[in-house]
Amino acid sequence: MVRRTFGARPPSLVLLAVLLAVSLAGCGTESARELPADPGETSAPMAEVARADAEAAFGGLGDLAAAWKDGDCAEIERLTTWAEQAIGSRVCAAAREGRAAPGFDVPEDPEFLLPAHEDGEDDPWFAVLARKPTPAYFVFVRTDGAWRLGAGPIPLDGEAPQAPEGEGEIVDAAAGPGSWVGARLVSTRHVAFLTDPAGVSGVRFVSGDPMRGLLGELVRAPGRVRPDRLSTDVRIEGPARALALPDGGALVFHALRLVFTQKPGPGRSSLAHRRYGAADVRAFTGGAPKTMTGAEIVLLATRVGADNRMTTVGMRRVLADITEGDG
Repeated sequence: MVRRTFGARPPSLVLLAVLLAVSLAGCGTESARELPADPGETSAPMAEVARADAEAAFGGLGDLAAAWKDGDCAEIERLTTWAEQAIGSRVCAAAREGRAAPGFDVPEDPEFLLPAHEDGEDDPWFAVLARKPTPAYFVFVRTDGAWRLGAGPIPLDGEAPQAPEGEGEIVDAAAGPGSWVGARLVSTRHVAFLTDPAGVSGVRFVSGDPMRGLLGELVRAPGRVRPDRLSTDVRIEGPARALALPDGGALVFHALRLVFTQKPGPGRSSLAHRRYGAADVRAFTGGAPKTMTGAEIVLLATRVGADNRMTTVGMRRVLADITEGDG
């Protein structure tokens, strides 16, 4: 796992190059695309098998919507994995303590984005772009013999990257090694950007990209809680998963965890300006802690161009947990 603490001294360009090389060498378990067959399966066309699985999994989202409506935390955990399980495991419990539960509208009008080749060791997965009620991505991962929602909704920001056309909606284009190098480093490059306000890392996003807005917020956050002390840690939440695009780029689905630790300032025994509202703090912690740590999950869909430039095409940010202390 790559993690950086916001505010640390930016690495030199040489050191950054070394870090990226090391990250690339360790990406063997962060597969760009994979759909391995289950034991005992025949070599039936992957398009047919994957499409059937995708339709069944997408059709089951109504069960997840019902679980959120009923506050059935066990069912939410059973139906989710990856980022959505990290969110639901604590958010559902907090909802039972008075926090408003997130709404989950059953999506419709799906476009299936299905990996076409085996490549790597991660669990099989696929994505869906649902056009209704609002355009958003959903990522499904097969774990413990069942398809579960791993990330979604991730609301679409602007136009979706164009995918190849063809029957069966297998949209994974042929990709050379260069495309997967950029795709596998997307999460690492996001961490570098969010922990390097001086821009020494060389990672860039165009004006108006949501990531620039997020960086600006992280820079301003400590000043907004003074005299309290606030530190921020940026971490990678699970593997990145990517589809190759016909223009030589890739569409990458990934997640980050933002960890905010807030402590009273010098000479104080309590917090002066809590980062989170009192109702949320009580729902998650059961009280009003003097020191607290909040975890926010950022789910992202990032387009990586053939020139290695990154553009955020979908983003969702969720308060996933608040705990007492500096954990």
